[in-house]
Amino acid sequence: MTPYDFTEDQIERYSRHIILPNVGGKGQRTLLRSKALVLGAGGLGSPAALYLTTAGVGTLGIVDCDTVELSNLNRQILHSTKEVGVNKTDSAKWKLKNLNPDVNVINYHLRVHSSNIFDLIGGYDVVLDGTDNFPARFLINDACVMAKKPLIHAGVFRFEGQAMTILPGKGPCYRCVFSEPPPPGLVPSCQEAGILGSIAGILGAIQATEAIKVLLGIGEPLVGRLFLFDALEMQARTITIPRDTHCAVCGKHPTITKLIDYEETCETDLVKNE
Repeated sequence: MTPYDFTEDQIERYSRHIILPNVGGKGQRTLLRSKALVLGAGGLGSPAALYLTTAGVGTLGIVDCDTVELSNLNRQILHSTKEVGVNKTDSAKWKLKNLNPDVNVINYHLRVHSSNIFDLIGGYDVVLDGTDNFPARFLINDACVMAKKPLIHAGVFRFEGQAMTILPGKGPCYRCVFSEPPPPGLVPSCQEAGILGSIAGILGAIQATEAIKVLLGIGEPLVGRLFLFDALEMQARTITIPRDTHCAVCGKHPTITKLIDYEETCETDLVKNE
């Protein structure tokens, strides 16, 4: 056995990681011992989960309440035509386990609410938000801030995307950028507005990259920075996001101390996905 107890197959599988200066054998062993939770097995969650699996993140949780639909397949690359009608969590687990048997894939076919989200995120080292609705995003943000769990956010719309990394206590949270959900119907959904499938792939891959950086403690995650991507202009930029000292969740004197289920006012399910 190697100093990090890799099998011969693992040495070959992760060889490109092991030779990286900021990863190496120690970092790969850290990944194999890490746990990541992906909320949403759709356009964002699919590439994020695939890259976390190929990276050898030891335990990967997948949360989704939907079944695969034909209209999903332009962007939700975890799924295929033969899996239309199958629970997305089951479809995801089959694909990911075949991709890398080292990874323990745990699927949660359920709706996320204030009553269960703390139990869901509690056993994981990092959380990735792949949802496509504001009630879910705010609930996930608030729960991760309260539980002090690292959160990787991303969103996509038509030809554009955004991403940020939230490290509670070390930088701004989602509410520092968007203080509350918009009124129902103000922002069109993916179903209403459309989306170029590859945009979700780009942002989901960025989420996986940010999660790996957080797990390994390397590089400069998007903490206090919002990454913006425009595919039509093929431009990317980051803007600085200061922590809001008056933020209702992470500010000096938080006014939101209990989780809020916004779905009753926003008329949408949790968790839906990009």
